[in-house]
Amino acid sequence: MKNSSHTISVGCNLDKWKGYGIKEPVLVDISPNTNSSIIMAGMSGSGKSYAENLIFAKLVANVPDAECYFADYKQEPAFEYLRGCPRYFPYKKAIEALDIVYDKLQKRQSGEDKTLHPITLIFDEYIACMLSLINEDKKKATQTMNKVSDILMIGRTLSVRLFITCQRPDAIAFPGGSRLNFGIIIILGGSATSIYEMLIPEHIDKVKDKLYERGEGVLLLQGVELHSIKIPTVQNVERIQEICIKALS
Repeated sequence: MKNSSHTISVGCNLDKWKGYGIKEPVLVDISPNTNSSIIMAGMSGSGKSYAENLIFAKLVANVPDAECYFADYKQEPAFEYLRGCPRYFPYKKAIEALDIVYDKLQKRQSGEDKTLHPITLIFDEYIACMLSLINEDKKKATQTMNKVSDILMIGRTLSVRLFITCQRPDAIAFPGGSRLNFGIIIILGGSATSIYEMLIPEHIDKVKDKLYERGEGVLLLQGVELHSIKIPTVQNVERIQEICIKALS
């Protein structure tokens, strides 16, 4: 877990890993000066949950004042160890986590809250949650998705970030084109061409013919810097879990 509070490694350079066995980290700037909201997409079995745990831990490992919330809509087994944490919100309570973070964003925007410690909302299977909410209550769904849009639009300057995972990042869940406001885009596994078209249309010719296995994929930084990455295997999983539990407690 060695990283500065403003730079983390989200994986290794896949080309150097496969071609030469070199584990060269791909570094990402998560400082307040950059757009560090993250979206990670990939079909079932692509390795998203494993990568999500790892990146979550790295986001908070060396940031003692980090404030985190975890919305686990599908209550994935990979996050079972987080259940019982005060800032863990399962199933339909996932919306409560978003409401809390949005309220904090508004207080910072109005000047009521002058603190700028990092606030992170990890929202697992965001699209599935929104599609379910649309079927239940379209008005509430619209209000909820607009909150996500607001966080993506103005969160950077107020040190509020989203880390969203999903299978398909459908535009319906990101009003006003807010899907384009992620500074860090990760697509894992053998993803459908449509996912590349949704998230990295300008770079699709560079990746559409590549074959990515579980835990491998594409990383796009700030819309311009494209990498092929491999999520490394972590030996000390218990340490990762300890860091994440502490962040949600």
